[in-house]
Formats: sequence, C-alpha cells, structure tokens
Amino acid sequence: MKAVTGRVIEVLPRALYRIALDGGREITAHAGSDSRKNFVRLLVGDRVTVELAAQDVGRGRVVAKG
Repeated sequence: MKAVTGRVIEVLPRALYRIALDGGREITAHAGSDSRKNFVRLLVGDRVTVELAAQDVGRGRVVAKG
C-alpha cells in the first residue's frame, strides 16, 4: 500500500471520511483499527496520513493523524 498525506474535508456516516490528497485528488477513507480502539476523532481540517488500497485508488485507510 502507498502512504500519502491529505486533509479531511468531510465527515461521512459509518466512520468514513472524504480526504483531499496533497496531489489534488479526493478519496473516501475509513479509520484504521488503532484509531477506533483509542477513540481518535477526526475533524474537518485535520492533516492525516492515508494508505491507498491497491485494488481501488479511490479508497483508503487513515493510519496517522497529524
């Protein structure tokens, strides 16, 4: 998986987030298991690191905040 950085632009239902990547693309991402276990909340404007899915480049997983 490829890790890229971006900014949260929208919080969607069911723990999904719309992320604007630094390259200009927008993807939909879900929170990784560590974030859910530790009750990390993502808000609009937060900088995040996202791992892109190999099968679908429009989907990803948030792996780090900040």
